[in-house]
Amino acid sequence: MLSVDELERYARHIVLREVGGPGQAALGRARVLVIGAGGLGAPVLLYLAAAGVGTLGVIDDDTVALSNLQRQVIHGTPDVGTPKVASAANAIQKLNPHVKVLTHAERLTAANALALVSAYDIVADGSDNFATRYLVSDACYLAKKPLVTAAVGTFDGTLTTIRAHERGTDGTPHPSYRCLFPEPPPPGTVPACAEAGILGALTGVLGSMMALEVIREIVGFGEGLVGRLLMVDARAMRFETLNYGWEKDNPLSGEKPAIRDLSIHQ
Repeated sequence: MLSVDELERYARHIVLREVGGPGQAALGRARVLVIGAGGLGAPVLLYLAAAGVGTLGVIDDDTVALSNLQRQVIHGTPDVGTPKVASAANAIQKLNPHVKVLTHAERLTAANALALVSAYDIVADGSDNFATRYLVSDACYLAKKPLVTAAVGTFDGTLTTIRAHERGTDGTPHPSYRCLFPEPPPPGTVPACAEAGILGALTGVLGSMMALEVIREIVGFGEGLVGRLLMVDARAMRFETLNYGWEKDNPLSGEKPAIRDLSIHQ
């Protein structure tokens, strides 16, 4: 039952036919784990908190640096030097005290990923490296949890939803992250953010779209991004969608899976 304060707070959701009272209640029951409290994680956390997601978990082992503030809008100048999870939790509580925040001030590893992912209903991955993206996607498959994952470059970004533990209406398995990206790029071919730079507002666009996709997955409306990769080109302000499907030879969810645990990531 929503309180009087919550009814007013979420009024613009509740009047939406696609959300309504039941959808808002579903958001309130949901537990979402956000990987990273950086450029993508910041808007994800803020918009999910504003939307009334009942429990938000955030994992990040970094501290706030001055150079982060160009894009990581959940943090402020006084937070420099503070653990990002603590800064994020403080901002969320100021925005919406009805949201429970669980902070994990650690790095996601093969040792803790499965337990962390299993404790939530859905995962939003805003990590900034391929090793973590593969780890998160493998953990979500093994834990049978949906994953919303995004990535950004200097002027481009991508977004998709992974439900590889489920099958489509035709009985074919949904694709995994490894169906979309069989292998990470060779080391050194993708420059880090500090080296190549990044347009700050672009992370806000992709992070907000991640939050929207998580909300759609929880409430259950519209056409999700399972099997579709949304690509954003900020130079041309162009949005395109690429369809992709299950690959029978992929090592995680293929016909002869070779990955049965997370030991490959150790």
